[in-house]
Amino acid sequence: MLFLVQVILTLWVSWARGQEVKPCDFPEIKHGRLYREEAHRLSFPVSVGQWFYYSCDENYVTASEGAWDYITCKKDGWTPKLPCRKTCLKSKVTIENGFIADSASTYPLNKIAKYKCKQGYVTEDGHTSGYITCLQNGWSAQPRCIKSCDMPIFEDARAKSYGTWFKLNDTLDYQCLDGYENKDGNALGSMVCGEDGWSHLPTCFKSADKCGPPPAISNGDITSLPLEVYPPGSRVEYQCQAYFELQGPKYVTCSYAKWSEPPRCIDPCVISEKIMNEKNIQLKGKDDKPYYVKTGDIVEFMCKSGHKAVTSEESFQAVCREGTVEFPRCE
Repeated sequence: MLFLVQVILTLWVSWARGQEVKPCDFPEIKHGRLYREEAHRLSFPVSVGQWFYYSCDENYVTASEGAWDYITCKKDGWTPKLPCRKTCLKSKVTIENGFIADSASTYPLNKIAKYKCKQGYVTEDGHTSGYITCLQNGWSAQPRCIKSCDMPIFEDARAKSYGTWFKLNDTLDYQCLDGYENKDGNALGSMVCGEDGWSHLPTCFKSADKCGPPPAISNGDITSLPLEVYPPGSRVEYQCQAYFELQGPKYVTCSYAKWSEPPRCIDPCVISEKIMNEKNIQLKGKDDKPYYVKTGDIVEFMCKSGHKAVTSEESFQAVCREGTVEFPRCE
């Protein structure tokens, strides 16, 4: 019996000695260092339970992802095992026509970041957003967003494609319904996806909705070469002859086989030397040469030398009203 007890005691002592915990040597922190590292070196090795503050190098973060953390001596060594982890900076990502949607400025290793495309742009696989991952050597990709155009809404026409979005410079063909044609007078048409969207709207009109030549106006002309027929939606610009003033919208539009109301060209007021001699007046501060004035402009006169105003005023102001000026008189 005594022999058995001695054997058990020997085995227990042997086990207990095996459970003795070794102290921790100075920690080698890859991409980081202890707080006041040189001062602490003399205190090692340390016993289980002791801990020290540490920080990480640039582009690395602590286990808690803070600026500082602490490393602790455990019976199986230092914890955390990987004190400093690689990070990726948001500022190192250049997304053409897009941006990182998250608010964080740094991302730890294997962290996924979401990016979004600007309005009117999509990822290269046709989505409005995508993802990149922080890897050991940096971001997984430098993504880009490309210009896109959505399938437009057709009026009295149908698309000759089943796509839902189109890249920059892609062409979309369409066909007008029976009895309709586009602004070029054709049943078939195509448009191109550009930086500002589609090159034109895919609108078709009934063939009887065209307009003839735009209406003529006195003392004015259209700025383009006139056509015999204009498709619906066409717009023509007017301009007045020299010294005449345009009144009203300068464009007319073809709609339902009729042009909108054209503008007018208002006559200027002509201040001639003959009239001023008859009235014994002259322009104040100007030579007595033919002088053209637009409607609403004010003209200032004065009596010629040796003449006196019929009224008590020595100078007069007159307003041009659609080609007419009320001239003063001196005697």
